[in-house]
Amino acid sequence: MSRQLPSVLTPPDWLTRNLRPQNAPVSRAAVVRAAVALSLPLAIGLAVGRPSYGALASMGALSGVIGDTADAYRMRILNIAVPQLFGAVGVTIGALAFGHGWTTVGAVTAVALASGMFSTIGAVASVSGLLLLLNCVIGAGLPLPGAWWLAPALMSGGGLLVLALALLAWPLRSGVPERVAVAETYRAAADLLAASGTDAYDDRRHDVTRSLNQSYDLVLARRARHHGRNPDLARLLAQLNAVTPVVESAPAAHQYGRQHAGPLPPEVPAAVRRLADAVETGRTGPADLGLPVPTNETARAVHHALAHAADVVTGRTPDARTADDPLGRPARLGVRAARSARDVLLSSGSWRYGLRLAVCIGTAQSLVSIVPVARSYWVALTITFVMKPDFGSVFSRALMRALGTVAGLVVAAVVLAAVPLGWWDVPAMIVLAPFIPALGARGYGHQTAAVTPVILLLSDVLNHQGTALLVPRLVDSLMGCAIALVAGYLLWPESWHTRVGDRLADTVADTARYVEYASHEDADLAERARMRRGLHRDLSGIRTEFQRALSEPPPNGRRAAAWLPLVVAVERIVDATTAAGVRVRHGAQRPSAAEFAQVALQLRELSEGLRETDVLVAVRTDLTGPAGSVLEPLRQEVAAARAIASPH
Repeated sequence: MSRQLPSVLTPPDWLTRNLRPQNAPVSRAAVVRAAVALSLPLAIGLAVGRPSYGALASMGALSGVIGDTADAYRMRILNIAVPQLFGAVGVTIGALAFGHGWTTVGAVTAVALASGMFSTIGAVASVSGLLLLLNCVIGAGLPLPGAWWLAPALMSGGGLLVLALALLAWPLRSGVPERVAVAETYRAAADLLAASGTDAYDDRRHDVTRSLNQSYDLVLARRARHHGRNPDLARLLAQLNAVTPVVESAPAAHQYGRQHAGPLPPEVPAAVRRLADAVETGRTGPADLGLPVPTNETARAVHHALAHAADVVTGRTPDARTADDPLGRPARLGVRAARSARDVLLSSGSWRYGLRLAVCIGTAQSLVSIVPVARSYWVALTITFVMKPDFGSVFSRALMRALGTVAGLVVAAVVLAAVPLGWWDVPAMIVLAPFIPALGARGYGHQTAAVTPVILLLSDVLNHQGTALLVPRLVDSLMGCAIALVAGYLLWPESWHTRVGDRLADTVADTARYVEYASHEDADLAERARMRRGLHRDLSGIRTEFQRALSEPPPNGRRAAAWLPLVVAVERIVDATTAAGVRVRHGAQRPSAAEFAQVALQLRELSEGLRETDVLVAVRTDLTGPAGSVLEPLRQEVAAARAIASPH
């Protein structure tokens, strides 16, 4: 008889989620850039007799390598150059505060507050805030060589070297990443249409949302500067906007497929894939889409959307620059900066995160000042990396930071013991640096294991402590993880609801407004498209936050598992609303305003309930209406959302 291991030995789901590596492609170009950018400054410093200067420049290059994640060149400028400016400010403040006791503690804590609040603006601001605090901690914890301006100049120069290497191929590939991204969005839309009427539809919808987000981010990065003056960009934007009606027709096709005919004919997704090929290559697309003749309002909606997309892709529209633009032109940089600053200062979320980060950093800096065992900047450095909830769960990052540090210290012990100071550090760096982009995509723990030996090698060039660095750095890392877990995680039990519950409640309220807007006969299609895009972007962010919460131990992981079906239900409500609007525009009878108002009222009640509880409770909902109404699927989805209860 076979014996089974006791269930108590089975690792919990949250632990396996954290330990499971992610499947991600490795960029060979990023691997080469990392090797060159981290070793070249070190070699130059040794050649001129200033190895410490080379180590500082390599530290700046390290931050550039970590931030070198974008495909489009203009996004690389934002992701690498802008954070370097904040990093220069941070290291300057830290160097000026170095060795001043409690003044140092206050200065670094104040920078932590500003960094945390600033990080809530967006992705580039988040990396900039990280580098601001990171370099401030380094400047306040290490005696940096030279005048006060030298360290900021060297570290920024190292980061800009990464940018320069990344831009070498720009003249040959200008616009290519943007075209590829838009083409991939068309292919994702084709997969969505192919999955209509099947169980795979929800997964394909998430893929479309991610692809649309990426494409709009890449194109808008160019558009804010060149819109109206670059005909290629105008055409690319028109092609991206033209896929919106195709995506909007998919929910109606999915509903019809569920109720009647199953998936769409294969000619439909095949036509979209041919359009994707035309977008990517810049060629004129197919003259004939080869679509079957539409026989109902759903088929007419899909046919009309594809015909419009084909006209835009093939250039048959009179002027691509006059094509419908549902996004509107971005506001001027000054206007956007003022708006972001106002939002940060008035947002409770930004203050909450800033205070959490400041408490953790202040605690670490205080320990460095008063406890003889904790004399290292590495404690605050660890907290800076761990306390980035927009990069992942604080709990998960603390756990993976500890495990990754242990693995990295094993490698560092071999390197520091076997490689003598001097020119041998350069080939050692050439070997170690490529692992940062290669392993960084696999997960935070893998990235920590790759970064740790590199930063310790550079620290050894600055301090000449050799293997004596290893044990103190392990202790400091564990202390930093412990402070982050206690002061940044366990002491803020309400943070789960503000991260997830309030955001979901806001999205449900926005969905109610979307339903009401769809009830207007004269509703502007561009405004409705903007509302739908905003809802799906918000839901994509919420789903990401739920996935992070699932990697946390109870109670947060258990709560996330209970609430996740509600996220799916809200996504289906948005789809059902879109499908109803599409069907009405193509021949179905328009429901009365009272029918829309009834659904919107139920959604507002659901939103208010979500703000008041962490535990979902089933609510019976009686939503009735005329038989055969296009709102019947929407009423069913709203009833399903309100009927979701927490598991026992």
